[in-house]
Amino acid sequence: MIEINEFDEEEDEIYLPQTIDYLDIEKQYRQLMFMHEAAIEQVTAKLNILKGEFQFSNDRNPISSICSRIKSKESIVYKMQKKGLPFTISALMENIHDIAGVRVICPFIEDVYYVARMLARQPDIEILEVKDYIRDPKENGYRSLHLIVSDNVMFSNTSRGVTVEIQIRTIAMDFWASTEHQLRYKKDKEFSKAAHDTLKHCAELMAEADREIQDLAGDFDLNQW
Repeated sequence: MIEINEFDEEEDEIYLPQTIDYLDIEKQYRQLMFMHEAAIEQVTAKLNILKGEFQFSNDRNPISSICSRIKSKESIVYKMQKKGLPFTISALMENIHDIAGVRVICPFIEDVYYVARMLARQPDIEILEVKDYIRDPKENGYRSLHLIVSDNVMFSNTSRGVTVEIQIRTIAMDFWASTEHQLRYKKDKEFSKAAHDTLKHCAELMAEADREIQDLAGDFDLNQW
């Protein structure tokens, strides 16, 4: 079971670099992006080590692929506006926890939870929040396991806890989510209720296929971790 640790006032303070008080807002933003890029590098390095270990010591690998991204400035501004937050670095750090994102694609549903457990065992990663959209899908049919983690990043003379959102999903879940995003946000087309209903139906079909494939994996003893 993955534990969720609540934020408290002392923990919030470690997310703000002690040297930014005298910097202008643009320099603060660049420093913030650098910190999150460093966190992404560390998290992906840990995942690639795990992937490499399974590559050489097991019959199969629970990690198919890994990718990452930094949230664009436009996306950050939009999210802060949507949440009604002031445009300050402190508000950004305290409330927007998916600036750094890592996505892990797995063959089977059980692999998703196994990778999450492996991450939870990493001594310098703290699980802050878990959103299980596999067991409780979003209204539109979206499925994935989301972890908000704090990764302890070492700099030249200090370390910082930097938040990273890790999305772990199956190949089928990723195919649906990627396709849905391209269709929903196509600028010259209105996303109708009929399109929404069709995509939700497709999500349910893929979820059923994922469950059947998971059962088949059990028959072949492919989840003996």
